[in-house]
Amino acid sequence: MIHIVFNEADAANLQSAIELDETLQGEIVQIKDNYAVGPLDNVYTEQGMLERNQWWKMVLEGGDFKHTSEELLHNDHKTIEDTLEKLNTNNEETLWIWAAQNSQDVCGYYWLLQYVKELQGRIFILYLNNLPFINEKGNIFYPNSLSEIPAKEFLKAKKLAREVTLSEFEVDPDEWTKLCSENKGIRVLEGGKKLIQHDYEFYDSELKKYIMPDWQKASKIIHNFLSKGKHTISEAYLLWRLKTMIEMGLYDVQGKVANMKDFEIKYHSKA
Repeated sequence: MIHIVFNEADAANLQSAIELDETLQGEIVQIKDNYAVGPLDNVYTEQGMLERNQWWKMVLEGGDFKHTSEELLHNDHKTIEDTLEKLNTNNEETLWIWAAQNSQDVCGYYWLLQYVKELQGRIFILYLNNLPFINEKGNIFYPNSLSEIPAKEFLKAKKLAREVTLSEFEVDPDEWTKLCSENKGIRVLEGGKKLIQHDYEFYDSELKKYIMPDWQKASKIIHNFLSKGKHTISEAYLLWRLKTMIEMGLYDVQGKVANMKDFEIKYHSKA
């Protein structure tokens, strides 16, 4: 059994679950890129991969997340090639794709299908779409990510594993191809596996709501967006959007525009 996840925190949580249930024993493979953001044109070609790498380097440059550049630019194509070699060597081996109700997981699922379409019958999906779980306090909640689920609850989740159907292998890659050809910057999950695309500034209008007349650190603005906003997106992306709006001259800024805690933002001072 090989497990696929799309977030480092998810991998750690799943590993804890495996330690509780030996029937889940298997290798955990993480897809490191976040295909919910950035260019997708020719994403399976060397040129397309290079364009994504260049885009990520631009987004992560000069801030808190520059050190993660090497990790985010990890070659997922090579990761999947290695995984496929294991599947092809052992015909009894199966692949389990773990996905929660968020755009990163769903985009990762779509991206992955291109590689595993010849293995129909051995590819399983555990899609935790609007399913209730019990948190550490004993309350029912609906997780947006696998990392939110207590390890013991994974034992319940494993019962949801099902084969990716022939119909899904036929229809879902076509949907992904369409999204890739549109080549917009943001993919937002509307429900189920339905993704809607937007331009790169999609989150700006909501992010602006948390910029005030008084000075605030960029880290506070980003935290407020993530804790109160409708959509989820990475801190790295939001930091890039704040820097972009500053470059456009939309706000006053003080401090070095680099790490989130290094600079503050507010409305323009009145003349």
